[in-house]
Amino acid sequence: MKLVENRVSKRLESLYLKSYEDYIKIISSEKGKDELTHLFDAITINETYFFRAENQFAALERVIIPELVRERKNAPIRIWSAAASSGEEPYSIAMIVEEKLKKRFPEVTFEIFASDISTKMIEKAKTGLYSEYSVRNIPSEYFANYFTKFGDMYKISSKIKQMVEFENINLMDSLEIGKLQKFDIIFCANVLMYFDNSSKEKVVSYLYNKLNVGGCLFVGYSESLHSVSKSFRLVHFPKAMGYKKEYF
Repeated sequence: MKLVENRVSKRLESLYLKSYEDYIKIISSEKGKDELTHLFDAITINETYFFRAENQFAALERVIIPELVRERKNAPIRIWSAAASSGEEPYSIAMIVEEKLKKRFPEVTFEIFASDISTKMIEKAKTGLYSEYSVRNIPSEYFANYFTKFGDMYKISSKIKQMVEFENINLMDSLEIGKLQKFDIIFCANVLMYFDNSSKEKVVSYLYNKLNVGGCLFVGYSESLHSVSKSFRLVHFPKAMGYKKEYF
């Protein structure tokens, strides 16, 4: 909470404001949309790295995708990274699709969509440039095939970059979410923990509505939908859990 307070205080200083009340008036006004974007960029915490959710990715590759292919008879499979930050999660998924799943299911089309509330993070993701910290957990075969050294950074291959579509989306905005097509798998990790119960329920209901029947939602390892939604069926995988949509 102190970190967020400090970051908001810096926004007040940059606008020469003396009180939080004045700041609330600005972001609540019709002209406050740009400042709201600056606020989201300032307070968003974006600690992530490639293959962070390796057990969820293993479930995706070995269980969920094969089941979907069998059930949906080679229909396109759509995956959404709903809190993509600087792109490590959707690009990790793209590498798995390219290296493993396309070879196993050559007749299937995979579509990967990624979003984040922070425009700054979306722009960073589109560059495909990452620090040594971000790439430290990448399996060696993926690293060799899809990364090159670029100064003191590492650049992801254009093939993987082109597999992911990025967009700036606020998960609390029902209109923005409503415009999206439905997905078969949604990853929304380490976001719900920042919402109050009412907001969690809204976001999870939006995600539920954007899943196809038989689709699966993954949240962060420290997060749970136990007291948030009863619409999903909890599914256990080796060292991971997911939430499956079984009804309209």
